[in-house]
Amino acid sequence: MLKNYEDLSPNAIDILKEIGNIGSGNAASALSEMLGKSITMRVPDVRVLDYQAVIDELGGPEKVTTGILVLTHGDLEGMIMFLLDDSFAKVVLSTFLGKDNVNVLEIKQDMTDFSAVVEMGNIMAGSYLKALGLLTNMVIDMDVPSMTVDMMGAIMNYPMIEFSEVGDKVLLINDGFEIDNVSIKSNIIMIPTVDSLNLLMEKLGVTNG
Repeated sequence: MLKNYEDLSPNAIDILKEIGNIGSGNAASALSEMLGKSITMRVPDVRVLDYQAVIDELGGPEKVTTGILVLTHGDLEGMIMFLLDDSFAKVVLSTFLGKDNVNVLEIKQDMTDFSAVVEMGNIMAGSYLKALGLLTNMVIDMDVPSMTVDMMGAIMNYPMIEFSEVGDKVLLINDGFEIDNVSIKSNIIMIPTVDSLNLLMEKLGVTNG
């Protein structure tokens, strides 16, 4: 029985890496269909890191990032956050709205731009969680995603405060994809409750050894 994320064995991490690979691939396929563009995925890397290490890993506290937050319920209680670099919003707005020279920090000031990026995030999150549910036979519900564009330090404040009872460690799935030869860095932070993490391991038949 896991007591915290640090108890995850190398075997469990390998399984989570494969789950991340399949979930990310499913999300990328949904995005490819909506954009009408081919997408190439990178093989994800899964690690257990503390919050400060995540912030440093992803460019430091002042790095401007698009964060899409999804609260999950049902068999998997917790949070999933998609962290996407500027290229994601630029590709979405260029494809759907024909916009060039997008200033990511100004997206929230234009409801049309904001809605387009949120909808893409919604589709990616839904596809990711659907794949996870099918793989694990878990019932996973999600709230409507919320999106923000802010510095990494500010974005990470929310999970640090709201999920402090889980501990100071998170699962970082470091992946990314390429759209029309444009490389987009993508990271997923998973913070399931410890009970949900144990259920996930049980459903996958993973022994923590």
